[in-house]
Amino acid sequence: MRSLHRHPLKSALGEEIARARITGRGIEGDRVRALLDTATGRVVSAKNPRLWRALLTVTARTTPYGIRLLAADGRELDEAGLTALLGREVRAVDVPPPGAELERSVPEEVLDRGADADVPATVHTLGSAAPPGTFFDFAPVHLVSTAALAALGGGTGGPVAAARYRPNLVVETPGERGFPENAWVGRELRIGAGVRLEVLAATPRCAVPTLAHGVLPRDPEALRAAARLNRVEPLPGTGPMPCAGVYARVLAGGTVRRGDAVSLR
Repeated sequence: MRSLHRHPLKSALGEEIARARITGRGIEGDRVRALLDTATGRVVSAKNPRLWRALLTVTARTTPYGIRLLAADGRELDEAGLTALLGREVRAVDVPPPGAELERSVPEEVLDRGADADVPATVHTLGSAAPPGTFFDFAPVHLVSTAALAALGGGTGGPVAAARYRPNLVVETPGERGFPENAWVGRELRIGAGVRLEVLAATPRCAVPTLAHGVLPRDPEALRAAARLNRVEPLPGTGPMPCAGVYARVLAGGTVRRGDAVSLR
């Protein structure tokens, strides 16, 4: 295992950690809170960059006293501070409303017209493969391989930063090239002493990887490379889409650590 990551607030910057407990709800402390747009009742997501990309300047940190939200200048943010930053009234919740939805701007339109443009969007219900009451887009664990990061960064002189793709687990795949995780779908991954994950689907990419993430600048190639190199069908009937990484559900939980062995069954 190369690295472990959690994102305490949905669509905010997260934190790299050395170890994590995994349950049926994914990595403990991951996506445990989200913001709601009070005007629409929808979950705030940078998948609609025109409205919400400024959330990727906010860092969410887990502390013994709860989640701290920090602006780029180090100021601690409350709901009023987040509302001022985002330019729309938001409130923080730790349980999604019934039938929780978010907007996903059409990625190709964002690439063509820019993150400020008012582009068509689709509306999605959260977490069809996740436990009820969670804020995951689809499933509770997201993984990406080091081979995929290297392939996506092929024109830049090194691997693309994992933070752009917001995985929970970055899996070391020495000697592999391209996108080996495509072949993990339908199989079981075992991590460390006993964690078992069922890999469900390739992860379709939205406009989020192209956006500035903290100190990482905007990078349209982060989506264009996936579109060019790895167009696969994540679920039957969706048609080919730019993908990078895979989604998984938890078959057996436990503690995982950076450096743990990962095997495929």
